[in-house]
Amino acid sequence: MLALSDDMAQLVAGYRSFRGGRWPRERERYAELAALGQRPRTLVIACSDSRSDPSTIFNSRPGELFVIRNIAAVVPPPEIDGAHHGTSAAIAFAVTVLNVSNILVMGHAQCSGVAAALDNTIGENVPFLRAWIDLLSPAVESTADDGAGRHASLERASVLLSMRRLISFPFVAERVRQGTLAINGARFGIADGNLEIYDETTKAFVAI
Repeated sequence: MLALSDDMAQLVAGYRSFRGGRWPRERERYAELAALGQRPRTLVIACSDSRSDPSTIFNSRPGELFVIRNIAAVVPPPEIDGAHHGTSAAIAFAVTVLNVSNILVMGHAQCSGVAAALDNTIGENVPFLRAWIDLLSPAVESTADDGAGRHASLERASVLLSMRRLISFPFVAERVRQGTLAINGARFGIADGNLEIYDETTKAFVAI
């Protein structure tokens, strides 16, 4: 008998529910994906927050979304320095190998990463975190200090910053110029379930 902690037992219970429910319904889909490989059309760059799972929010089937998740859905600048750049590598793979035709940067309400960008004492002793959060500095500087509303403003500004940074990757910019790749932004509301999409025409986030 496999000895499991309570946390692992919960995961196994979830797997068993999946195996007895969704798996049989999606079996042909999984078999096709195994045989032919993945062909997602959309790359979603989202926060690691457990409350904002893109596959759940968009009710996607297996193989439909290629998802990158990190603290605050940040796209870093493209840096060729021999260091380890997991987010950049995943973006490159999605665009140049999988040939996605859409990239969605999705922020969310009550984002702790955004809160840390506004308050340097949050996570100050967490290894690696402050250097990552500092990537949001241009968005912080672009938002007005309007009290309680600044947090939500920064969540939206951070999405726009990541969208701009995507264009700084040459392989992304080339495909955007060719019209084979689109870049979009969104913000998900944890409490109300509302989704806002950035409208390039009006330069505003519009609720769906």
